[in-house]
Amino acid sequence: MDRIRRGRGVCGVAPPPRSAAIPAMNECDPRPPGLDEFVRRLPKTETHLHLEGALPYHLLQRLDPVRFAQPPPSWAPDHRFGSFTDFDNLIIGLLSPWFTSAGRYHEAAAQVFRGLAAQNVRYVETSFHLPIVQFIGDGGEAIVQAILDAVPPGLTVRVFAGLVRDCHTGPIPAVIADALRWKWLAGFDLHGHETLPLEDWTAAVWRRARDAGKETKAHAGEFGGAANVRTVVEHLGVRRVQHGVRAIEDPEVVALLVREGVTLDITPISNVKLGVVPSLREHPIRALLAASVRCTVSTDDPLIFGNTLTDEYCGLATEAGFTGAELVQVARNGFLAGTMPEPTRIAALAELAALEREEC
Repeated sequence: MDRIRRGRGVCGVAPPPRSAAIPAMNECDPRPPGLDEFVRRLPKTETHLHLEGALPYHLLQRLDPVRFAQPPPSWAPDHRFGSFTDFDNLIIGLLSPWFTSAGRYHEAAAQVFRGLAAQNVRYVETSFHLPIVQFIGDGGEAIVQAILDAVPPGLTVRVFAGLVRDCHTGPIPAVIADALRWKWLAGFDLHGHETLPLEDWTAAVWRRARDAGKETKAHAGEFGGAANVRTVVEHLGVRRVQHGVRAIEDPEVVALLVREGVTLDITPISNVKLGVVPSLREHPIRALLAASVRCTVSTDDPLIFGNTLTDEYCGLATEAGFTGAELVQVARNGFLAGTMPEPTRIAALAELAALEREEC
């Protein structure tokens, strides 16, 4: 790892297209000159990505050059949100003008996937906000197909429908019932304010989803604490938890994750900017990995945080002190956790093993 720790440099993997006036996240941070190449060579996964929250900012600039002349202040490396509500309000204001049709989802997805492929990402799990189908005449199945039609060669993408904890009224039950039949929908993910209790409908829907051959995930352990992680594992039956970092606060919950083979899809920069953890240096991902919890690394909502997957890996190296071997293990975890064609998994694991041998 010494060869990627000396001097100063920039992770130079191309992110999605940006306005020339908008800097990349952390582009002036000190980064060892070999780190950018090492991270570029890592085959990677992106397993915690909200498609709406990944909308490339230049598309908003094209839509309204005056209103979106400058990026949101949350792109600044030192920005911290005062509350989840502040984050929620910002993202709703940015997303509403763009996501009005399946065609708009396709255009955004094409840009997002192109940017990920440029960072040597091979596999993606992304979610979209299922309740939005009430307001888009194309329908939810058309949105899923539009997203998948944007996938470039060499990339595997699986699409999940996101449901919020307190949204099971009006037309939503019928929308869910319909979504259970969508052939190309991979599964369901529970979004929203974690501090809200699980409602009675949730466990039943998650069981129905698995019975229909769909995978299930849930956001937990971000604002809701370790008990929230236990709840989604024991009561919803999920084995993929989005975030989950506050599980570290309860050794019994950590033991539960290990015993049940649960994967945490962690988004370190998001965790810092939302005030879940004070800094990358103090992030519990290393402690979770040391406890044998499988953890992956993703970006969450790049539109809001101004981050790329490259930033996430570089941040772990430069601020959290991850070695090259540790970065390889994080990347490997994504290929072990994801549901992908076996040749894709085998090829990526072989490449990672070769990189690990180089580091040793």
